[in-house]
Amino acid sequence: MSDWIILLLIAGGVVFIVSSWWGVRRLQARHARSAVQDEPHGIAPDQQRVAVILNPIKNRADEAKALIQRACLAAGWEEPRFYETTAEDPGYSQAREALEQGADVVLVGGGDGTVRAVAEVLAGTQVAMGLIPLGTGNLLARNVGADLTDLYVNIQTALHGQQRFIDTARMRIENSQTGGSSEHAFLVIAGIGMDAEVLSDTNAQLKKAVGWLAYTEAGVRHLPGRRKRVSITLDDGPEQVRKIRSVLFANCGLVPGGIDFIPQAMIDDGMLDVVVMSPRTLAGWLVMYFKIVFKHAGALPFMTVYRSGKIVIKCAEPMPTQLDGDPAGEATKVTVRIHPLSLLIRVKPTVVAP
Repeated sequence: MSDWIILLLIAGGVVFIVSSWWGVRRLQARHARSAVQDEPHGIAPDQQRVAVILNPIKNRADEAKALIQRACLAAGWEEPRFYETTAEDPGYSQAREALEQGADVVLVGGGDGTVRAVAEVLAGTQVAMGLIPLGTGNLLARNVGADLTDLYVNIQTALHGQQRFIDTARMRIENSQTGGSSEHAFLVIAGIGMDAEVLSDTNAQLKKAVGWLAYTEAGVRHLPGRRKRVSITLDDGPEQVRKIRSVLFANCGLVPGGIDFIPQAMIDDGMLDVVVMSPRTLAGWLVMYFKIVFKHAGALPFMTVYRSGKIVIKCAEPMPTQLDGDPAGEATKVTVRIHPLSLLIRVKPTVVAP
């Protein structure tokens, strides 16, 4: 594509922004935002029974294991119990066994898939989860302010940090053509449509080489495409029909690259921020990109955000889905629900001003 065509598209996008701040037909969520922002609280300095669920193929997994053993020994605690994930089980059975063995805290060393699996088991219990980010995205760790580069600090936080409750969400996936169904938790962002297509089509070798930037290459390839007709229902309200490219369900909004995709999404407000994206052209995608990057407050007719505690989406033909960056299969119906303040996690101690 020549430079002048690109410039024309960008200029057209700017004109479109200026002329497109009109109101669009919006789904009406029943709730207003209620930002809890739960204050972290300390933990008792007593003996802790520590369980560690590690993905053994991740970089620095062995280093993390050694540092955790050393930290527990320095604290005078018993030897931590280690459980390794497998390709068949990313953490579900390991987390259940840790609970059965009486763990007070479960440290998770892996990527987003491992964190999501363990959180699904721990949600609704009083057992805390500690984050040892070893993956590519590390979405939850980013959203709670963890330093992704400092393994020692993350381990100290997971063992000795403060605690706070956060929301979790669950998505039920049904496929009327195959008769299949499943339901799983997510912590950050799930979706149906183009976002899931991109995740499924990202080159694994490129992702290993350049990390999250590999998603950009797949995203560019999937920009062309047709919108699909779906029905959307929020909080058991009236069903409305939209043509979409993608719908995202956000518990919190910070994504790799330091982009705050949905600045208003908070991890403990008891709500999901539902983002419906329906650009028709490359110019539309560019406009939406600049709105996100520069946090423009104006509305776009092809990118709308709603807030809801329950969302149902139905489509005539199966569409791909994803949970926190992991492909989750095709669906003709998804049902997403928020579970407020259902997961206890360890976070960095708050700094008290003198």
